[in-house]
Amino acid sequence: MNEASRVALVTGASSGIGKATVRSLAAAGFEMVAAARRVERCEEVAREVGGRALRLDVADPDSVAKLADSVPEVSVVVNNAGGALGLEPVAETDDENWRQMYETNVMGVMRVTKALLPAIERSGDGYIVVVGSVAGMEVYPGGGGYTAAKHAANAVTRTLRLELLGRPIRVSEVAPGMVETEFSLVRFQGDRARADRVYEGTTPLTAADVADAIAYVVTRPPHVDIDYLSIKPTDQATARDVHRR
Repeated sequence: MNEASRVALVTGASSGIGKATVRSLAAAGFEMVAAARRVERCEEVAREVGGRALRLDVADPDSVAKLADSVPEVSVVVNNAGGALGLEPVAETDDENWRQMYETNVMGVMRVTKALLPAIERSGDGYIVVVGSVAGMEVYPGGGGYTAAKHAANAVTRTLRLELLGRPIRVSEVAPGMVETEFSLVRFQGDRARADRVYEGTTPLTAADVADAIAYVVTRPPHVDIDYLSIKPTDQATARDVHRR
């Protein structure tokens, strides 16, 4: 499918799934916009694919407004910015971590989608993708804040699907399981040894695996909407059930 004249924007594009998605959608023929707080990293991948980079903090309404002003035309928006902070039980949780997770994983999706929705609809064949998680359908000890945020993101995505029915905009959630990126390093505040133990003895997904799935979703014919796509490693059955060697 040749998407040569269409613009795709990816949030959280400075690393991991976001960065890989910039590459996968560029390979599918989209003109790419890579957006994140760490704009210098976005500039690297943007140069690689002949796209452009924009600074974006999805938790800052002014930053999102500036993004919308800078992107008057867009067909595909991949809401990838988000992440987890901490793995404490509810009784020991950090209020600020929970607030930040809700801001990035939920409010960020709302802000970016709301700001870019007019341009997405003007494209005549728009697509909104939310990068969710198996944590949006499951729960696990220590994951209360993150699973609550991802459940909310799932609810927002399904609500958009209903609200945009009959308009030229498709909506999908791509929900990965275990992916070896900076995710665990951020969650554990830079504790490399603890982050590495998450993937020990197993073969997790790569960022490119998830990016390939996103590219598949947004390159289906206009009459096809993949509402929800869950992708996990073969070694993972649920958020908690992982085969380790």
